[in-house]
Amino acid sequence: MRIVVLGTGMIGTVVVQELAQSEAIDEVVAVDAVDASVDRCVAAASHAKVTGKVAKLDQVDRLTEVLQGADIAVGCLPHSLSPLAIKAAIAAGCHLVDLVGSGYEEKAKLNEQALEAGVLIIPGAGVAPGIANFLAARGIELLDEADEAVMLCGGLPRHPLPPLWYQVVFRLESLLALCTKPALAVEDGALVQLPPLSRLEQLQFPEPVGECEAVVTDAHSTAYTLKSKVKRLYEKTVRYKGHWEKMNVLAELGFLDGTPVEVEGALVSPQKLAIALLERKMKGGSNEDITVLRVTVTGTRNGVRTKLEWEMVDHYDSERKITSMAKTTGFPAVILAEWIAEGKLEQRGVAAIEDVIIGRRFDPFVQELGRRGIPISFKEETTE
Repeated sequence: MRIVVLGTGMIGTVVVQELAQSEAIDEVVAVDAVDASVDRCVAAASHAKVTGKVAKLDQVDRLTEVLQGADIAVGCLPHSLSPLAIKAAIAAGCHLVDLVGSGYEEKAKLNEQALEAGVLIIPGAGVAPGIANFLAARGIELLDEADEAVMLCGGLPRHPLPPLWYQVVFRLESLLALCTKPALAVEDGALVQLPPLSRLEQLQFPEPVGECEAVVTDAHSTAYTLKSKVKRLYEKTVRYKGHWEKMNVLAELGFLDGTPVEVEGALVSPQKLAIALLERKMKGGSNEDITVLRVTVTGTRNGVRTKLEWEMVDHYDSERKITSMAKTTGFPAVILAEWIAEGKLEQRGVAAIEDVIIGRRFDPFVQELGRRGIPISFKEETTE
C-alpha cells in the first residue's frame, strides 16, 4: 500500500512517523510546498519507507497529479485546501482521510462522485471534529431517546502564562475564527446558528488542569448527521478560566473585525493588527500541552433517565517529544488509514467519522487509541 501525506507541519510529521511503523503500509510519501518542511519531516521519520516530495498543493490538478498511483492519502492541510484535496482524491481514485471538518455540507455533495470512483473520503478525522463526533454518536446510539449531546474539547498549555493562559498550536487565524464566526448547532432537532463566544460556562477537569471555561463553537458534521437523532447538540471549545472573557472584550471592541479602518491616512485591518499583537501573548511556559475532551449524552434507556459520559485528559508525550494536540489529532487519522489499508472499512463515498466509527467498530477503535497512548474513560449514571 502506498500512502501520501499532504502537509508536513507539526501534525503531518507525526502522521508520517506513525504510518511508517505500520505493517500494512509499504510506502509513505510526505508532500508539501515548502522544501525545508519536507526535509524536516523525512529526517524526523528516519525510515526507509518514507520519501519526500515538494509540490504546490493549491490547485485540484496539481493535487491529482500528486495522488496518482497512491492507494490512500491523509490530508493535513489548511482548511482552504481541504475541498481541493477531496476533489483530487476522487479524480485520482485514492481514498482520503482528512483532518479538516469544516464545510461538511459542501463535501457531502461529492458523495456520488466518490461512490463512482470507488473511494472512501472521511472528513474531520482529528480530535474535534473527530473523536468527539463518534463519542457523541455512540452515546446517542446507546440510548432509546437522546435529549442532548454536548462535546467539550480544548488544547491547553501545561504551564499557562498570563494574560490569555493559552499557547498557539494551530494558525492564529483559525483561533480567531472561533471568536468571529457563528457556531452551527442543533436545537429542537433543527439546525441553528449561535453567536460566536456565546453560552459561556464554567467547568472543571482533573488536575493539573483545574478550572476552565467553554464557549459554543461549530459542531461540524454532527449537526447534519445527528440532528434527526437528538433534540439538542452542541460543541464547545475549552480554555483556562478567563481566556474567553478577554477574547470577548476584544471582539466587542472591534479588534477581531476583518474590515479595514483608516488610521492616519492608512487602511489597517483590526484583525491583522490583533494577530500581530496576540501571537506574542499566546505562549506557554514550555512546549508541553494537554488536550481535554468530554462528551456527555443524556436521555432515556428502558424508561430510565441516563447520562453517558466519556472523558480524555491527554498529556504531552515527553518520551517521543510529541505534543498532545498532534497526537490526539493525528492518531485517529492514522488508525483510519491503516484500517482502510487492511480492508477493515468497506464503506465508500463521503462519510463523516461518526458514520464510520460506530456499532461494532467503536470499541476496537477506542481500544486502539488507548494502545497508542490516548486513554478515554467512560461512566454511566442513571436516575429513576
